[in-house]
Amino acid sequence: MHPLAIGFWGAFFGAVGLMLLGAAAAFAQAHRRVALSAALAAVVSALFVVTCLGWLPIDHPVAEARLAAHVGIFTALVLWVMLMLDLGLLRERRARRRLLLLAGMAALAAASVVWWLTPRDGVIYGTFLAFAAGLGALPVAVVTARHGDRIAWFGVLAIASMLLGLVGCIWIVLDRHAVPWQTHASAALAGIAYVISVGVMLWQRYSFLIELREAQAQGPRYDPITRMQSNAATGHMLAQAFGRQQQARPVVLIAVSIGNLYALENLHGRAALNHALFICASRLRRCVPAGIDMSRLFDDGFLLVSRNARDLERFYRLGHLLARRLSRPLHLATAGAGDPGPQEPSPWVAQVGVGVLATIALANPAAVVGKVRDMSRTAWTFPSRVAWHDQSSGRITEVPDLDTA
Repeated sequence: MHPLAIGFWGAFFGAVGLMLLGAAAAFAQAHRRVALSAALAAVVSALFVVTCLGWLPIDHPVAEARLAAHVGIFTALVLWVMLMLDLGLLRERRARRRLLLLAGMAALAAASVVWWLTPRDGVIYGTFLAFAAGLGALPVAVVTARHGDRIAWFGVLAIASMLLGLVGCIWIVLDRHAVPWQTHASAALAGIAYVISVGVMLWQRYSFLIELREAQAQGPRYDPITRMQSNAATGHMLAQAFGRQQQARPVVLIAVSIGNLYALENLHGRAALNHALFICASRLRRCVPAGIDMSRLFDDGFLLVSRNARDLERFYRLGHLLARRLSRPLHLATAGAGDPGPQEPSPWVAQVGVGVLATIALANPAAVVGKVRDMSRTAWTFPSRVAWHDQSSGRITEVPDLDTA
């Protein structure tokens, strides 16, 4: 085999290995269905490629050909069933059992036909069945995607990549020694695209399980709109930062208040408010570094707490970053329930105020939170939208932008 062909197939098996690592991580998090689907897709794909390349540890050519034919049939069955499951077309238990029984019977019948064919024809027959299964699933995936399921487009990409890879694999099976390295490269790249597409499908389809598990574990302390700790959990977070400290250890609090959320709700309803909160919380999570606790602060803000107050300039820079990122315009779908059709998304800009307060762990948490929240509301009047407490003057002043100073 050409060295470039070996390199491309190495990249394919590397992608398979990464998918197996993802399956192991999902299994460790008790998401066994996700882990089984990912591992099965990776192992079956790798086994089919190994069979087509003739890398099975079998010296007898006839036995190898028979096994390769059965592997092709098994691959066709498993990948077809998995794609149907991932597309959500087998949700009813009775229909799923009936279809799985029919698919198993069809696979047994197809496997019995292999023994009536020559070894070479049996390999071609098994590979052709895998190609036919993918070709039959392609229009189903396209129809599902056109009905509004955006995840199904990854299924379309996975099936198209599988078909392209199968064409190269059939060519390789027919003449392993005379196939150019470009064919190996195209088949390997198609296999990589298939593995990536299936991985994205599984992640998109089952990622809600992670959030569902978090919501079940936290209960009322978890806010599903912002995907962070709710206002009810703020007291517990403050107790960890203030309650058990015996020394005057410094603590930094950052409050983010959004002044026009209530106006948005009055104009466009609760759905627009939830949409704006979701976007603002997503931007907030992307800005906040590790080691800083986050939670909701009442209905119009967020609270950040850090027990590492060694570098206050870092928190001032973070305050300016939050003010800039959360003040970026976002587009809200504000069509009312009585509208005949969808309207154009209307732009909306959050009125953001950020308050940064450095205190000690022996302070009163309720008083400190109230103070930093008032500072964030005072910051609405500052051009930079960031305020801090100047201990020398005892006043709430604007934090200068250190990046432009």
